[in-house]
This record gives sequence, C-alpha cells and structure tokens, in this order.
Amino acid sequence: MTTQKPEVLITLLDDGIPMPSYAHPGDAGADLVTRVDVTLAPFERSTVPTGVSIALPDGYAAFVHPRSGLAARHGLTIVNAPGTVDAGYRGEIAVTLYNSDPTETLTLSRGDRIAQLVVQQVARARFVQAERLPGSARGAGGFGSSGGWSGSPSAQK
Repeated sequence: MTTQKPEVLITLLDDGIPMPSYAHPGDAGADLVTRVDVTLAPFERSTVPTGVSIALPDGYAAFVHPRSGLAARHGLTIVNAPGTVDAGYRGEIAVTLYNSDPTETLTLSRGDRIAQLVVQQVARARFVQAERLPGSARGAGGFGSSGGWSGSPSAQK
C-alpha cells in the first residue's frame, strides 16, 4: 500500500536549528531539537522551544512524542504526551519536558534531540446527542477496568 506523503510547510525560526528529519527509513517520528540549553533537576519541568513552526494540511495533526532512549536512560518525558499540534496552529512548537529521575539532574544542550513529531491524518467527528448509548462488550467500565496486571482484582478472580 502506497500513501501520498502530506506536504508540511515549515519555517525555521533559528538559523542554527536543523530541519526536523527522520533518522531511519520507516521511522514514524521526525526528530525535534531544543534551541536553548536547559537543565532539569529531579522532578522539574520546563517548556523548551524547538525553533520550528509548521503549517499542516487540513485533515492532519502532528503529535509530539517523547524519545524512548531519553526516557529509558534519563527518565525524560513530555508532560502532556503526546502534545497535539493542530492544522491551524502557526506558532513555534514548544515541548514541556519533565525529568522523572528522582536523583539525577539532566542537562540538554542547544541542538539536542528532545522529541519526535508524528504527522497523522485525523478525522473530525460529528457529535450527535442521544438519550442513551447503545450497549457494548465493555459497557461503562472505566479507566483500568480491564486489569492487565497480576495484582488487579479482575486478575485474581
């Protein structure tokens, strides 16, 4: 299956910042970098500019995801992961980073890769009010209701 690649217009807001790019063929996320030096103490967060603004085609959104290596090695994540960049947004993409490591301070330098930008086609829903919803296998079971770990009440039945 071949799909057409959407054209995403981009403005680099800083001459020293590289264009977002995919590290390997088949990668879903293009790397975003920090345009400033930042130091995050344990449990500290900071909103970091990337030096990039984009114009997505209508019907698309971009999602800012954490980098798995930084998360695994340093506990660095994104507070609102994934962050959503709507098609109509034209400002600089910024990433709110969070150091979840309980003891180690993390220092990032200008140009370090901090996140991945995933561009996806999205649908706009038409919301229709109903007196009641049709039944489903899950029903009204909420967040975490399906268990999935050995200590959950549903796994002990």
